[in-house]
Amino acid sequence: MPLSDVVPAAPGAYRPKGYVGEVIPFGATAFREGHDLIGVQVRLTSPSGAQSLHRLQNTGTGLDRWQVLLAPLEQGVWTFQFESFADDFLTWQHAAHLKLAAGVDIAVMRESGALVLERAVAKGKHPAPEKALLTAAIKTLRSSDADTTAALGVVDDPDLAAMLFARPVMSLITVDAPRTLLVERARAGVGSWYEFFPRSEGATRRADGSIASGTFATAQKRLPAVAGMGFDVVYLPPIHPIGTINRKGPNNTLVATEADPGSPWAIGSAAGGHDAVHPDLGTMADFRAFVAAARGEGIDVALDLALQAAPDHPWVTEHPEWFTTLPDGTIAYAENPPKKYQDIYPINFDNDPDGIRAEVLRVVRHWIAQGVTIFRVDNPHTKPLQFWEWLIAEVLRQNPDVVFLAEAFTRPAPLRALAAAGFQQSYTYFTWRNTKTELEEFLTGLATETADYLRPNLFVNTPDILTEYLQFGGRAAFAIRAIIAATAAPTWGVYAGFELFESVARPGAEENIDSEKYEYKLRDFDAAEASGDSLAPLLRTLNGIRDAHPALSQLRSFRAHASDDDAILVYSKHIDAALSPNGKDDTIIVVVNVDPHSVRETMVHLDTTAFDIAPGEQFPVVDLLTGATWTWSDHNYVRLDAFTQPAHVLWVKR
Repeated sequence: MPLSDVVPAAPGAYRPKGYVGEVIPFGATAFREGHDLIGVQVRLTSPSGAQSLHRLQNTGTGLDRWQVLLAPLEQGVWTFQFESFADDFLTWQHAAHLKLAAGVDIAVMRESGALVLERAVAKGKHPAPEKALLTAAIKTLRSSDADTTAALGVVDDPDLAAMLFARPVMSLITVDAPRTLLVERARAGVGSWYEFFPRSEGATRRADGSIASGTFATAQKRLPAVAGMGFDVVYLPPIHPIGTINRKGPNNTLVATEADPGSPWAIGSAAGGHDAVHPDLGTMADFRAFVAAARGEGIDVALDLALQAAPDHPWVTEHPEWFTTLPDGTIAYAENPPKKYQDIYPINFDNDPDGIRAEVLRVVRHWIAQGVTIFRVDNPHTKPLQFWEWLIAEVLRQNPDVVFLAEAFTRPAPLRALAAAGFQQSYTYFTWRNTKTELEEFLTGLATETADYLRPNLFVNTPDILTEYLQFGGRAAFAIRAIIAATAAPTWGVYAGFELFESVARPGAEENIDSEKYEYKLRDFDAAEASGDSLAPLLRTLNGIRDAHPALSQLRSFRAHASDDDAILVYSKHIDAALSPNGKDDTIIVVVNVDPHSVRETMVHLDTTAFDIAPGEQFPVVDLLTGATWTWSDHNYVRLDAFTQPAHVLWVKR
């Protein structure tokens, strides 16, 4: 019996991955010749050596597809192995049901069933009550006093069928090759990220109009507010010394004054390189105190890992072979046409790959020693794939809890390859998917096509990305994007200023004017929230919903549903009670108006079987954004005003 199309699987020789508590479909295609029935099971071995056997169900699509949903709870490398077999009881049961009812081959069918059940008894793996059930069934089938009705009672006995489904009577067993699955800590797959620049948090304006940098100590004061909004990861752009040669001024200009702080991604100066902190931010001890304070708030610290150098980085003089020298003797600076980065030298991995590997591993371990648990990697697609595969594996060998996020704004093939090679998370094209059709296709793909190895982090904005949707969509656009990002994937992120509706772009660019990449930002978050001019209350609500509903910690259960309006996006997330951490079914239905300029009225059409409710059945729902309650079924009327209530986030109240 062939076994093929096995999942979970990753491209090529790479290993699929999951995270603790993730519901993972284990599936395969299996069939045999003729009409005899088969079964498929998967044997799991946990990292600690515990084994379990799980029977797969036929999906009923007529495609010989078999599947079972499992949620591994132990971190580490699991082994799984599929087995297909002739299910002799099911084959007999199917034939006997037809023949006994028709009065055909009665004696043969009864004896055939008794022989199958005797094989089940002979296995000796049934507890006493089950053995008694088997023995009684055999006696009934062979009894001369029992009529056909009694024999059919054995055929249709649900307890007997359930017992022999769990412990089948097998023959012609086919065993597939063992495969492995890496299960990582929950934060590798589930989290709410908040990005801020420490130099802006607590920055103050001097009497002469210049700005004094914030520090790790002043940034630390922002942590309770970030935790209060429900974020559990704080991502810091590079915190290292910034180069002075070719330093950029405001809005990426080529002219900078002494008061201009420069881009944090132009790493390195006389004050140090990738293993140092900018003197304006404080000391390494101050950074460790920041990390400790974040941990006290339940927050992981993510640090930018940008493998590049300012012209005055120590690497440039100590290891000139790590860079590309042009025919005129100058070192090539970074370019991403039409963007130019004269303040940054990209690393050339060809000349001394071993030396570069050793140095980067040293740097990463240095920051792990300071308490960093997550690295957001800048432009990983501009470095060799084999380098990342090696680095991540080497780091995880000693520190399996470390997480790497790929800023992989690149073509689909390298984006997916980076995920397969080891990156636990990836930026995606989410920021550029805005219509109903775009989002349905994109989010469905994330939940199905690549879910075995690519975990999306749906950032709504970044210091580099302010899409036209946000530029011209008004405040409704910000709310809509936050609602979708927070509910469509287990991990999402916000760059500071999003909650203040910062939406003015630099002319000709898809980023904020007066970008924080090149200058300090003075923001008064508290005043904005006090005046009602902040999205922070919605962010707080969304993260609270995420914490309370385990369905939103799942990626693969995303299911798009229909609506009669081309601007009303509908989708659901679901987890069964048997797999849920709280032991209860959990279903969330999101209905959102993706046109930020409109009021929409329409009908939505749900495939309620996606969350185990029969078509036509009514069920109560609670809008977790407003507290309103309704009775829904598979066809429902909605009215969504983008300006006042752009979405429903509905909990199905069981």
